[in-house]
Amino acid sequence: MFSVVKGDPTPEELAALAAVVASVGVPPTPEAAQPNVRHWVRRQQLRLDPAPGPGAWRRSRG
Repeated sequence: MFSVVKGDPTPEELAALAAVVASVGVPPTPEAAQPNVRHWVRRQQLRLDPAPGPGAWRRSRG
């Protein structure tokens, strides 16, 4: 893909260069949609506020 013509790069430097070159042609990934305000109001009306305890990390996802 490329070659070093001057200097003596370390394997870490070559890996970093390869990662940068490989990422140039990759299209950006779309961001996940953020929940809107209505989502949180509905959760509050249903009293679905996050509660501490076992499984809280699952409930906090929304």
